[in-house]
Amino acid sequence: MATSGSRDFDLDVADIIEEAYERCGIEIRTGYDARSARRSLNLMYADWANRGVNLWTVKQDTLTLINGTATYNAANGLASPMADILEVALRRSGTDYEVDRLSRGEYLNVPTKTTTGRPSQFYFNRQVSPEMTLWPVPENSTDQLVYYYITRIEDADALVNTTDAPFRFLPCMVAGLAYYLSIKKAPERVQLLKTVYEEEFQRAADEDEDRVSLKLTPSIQYLRV
Repeated sequence: MATSGSRDFDLDVADIIEEAYERCGIEIRTGYDARSARRSLNLMYADWANRGVNLWTVKQDTLTLINGTATYNAANGLASPMADILEVALRRSGTDYEVDRLSRGEYLNVPTKTTTGRPSQFYFNRQVSPEMTLWPVPENSTDQLVYYYITRIEDADALVNTTDAPFRFLPCMVAGLAYYLSIKKAPERVQLLKTVYEEEFQRAADEDEDRVSLKLTPSIQYLRV
């Protein structure tokens, strides 16, 4: 018997909501039920952002610097929406230089914040509208920042939309929404559905990581006598 040859299985928002309600042992009966489920799904996406880096939300962007301008936000070229910045490099004449991250306290203690030069450090201010401040202040308008950042997961709006997540997260998504709905609709199933959700999320999160070799560098110290 021939196989399907198909590898495009996906669930739209309506399918996910229906499956989650079935796991709660109930059916969708009103438009409010669907609206409540979409709200819970979007809240769950926010929780996923707090649980760690989801690789499919990591994007790369390039920012052309402005001579004498240290701080950048969505208004002058920084990518939006943005949850956090991961790695930053400064590109000058085809060569990339590492740009290190400063904490809030470290940037506060930089004595001469108006020093100009090739930026080598940045402070990322994680406000509602994030800002990135460079030090030293850029000395030209030709250098570029090449950076990886975390963007927000797209909202679950229309029922006919598919979700902004890879197929491997579908089991976790359905299990999570079922747990969220059970808190409101089926409290007797909360513990069971929470356990299933946490197991599904852990499997998905363990798989959603870079596959790189582990390299250990020994620290060698010499003792003079």
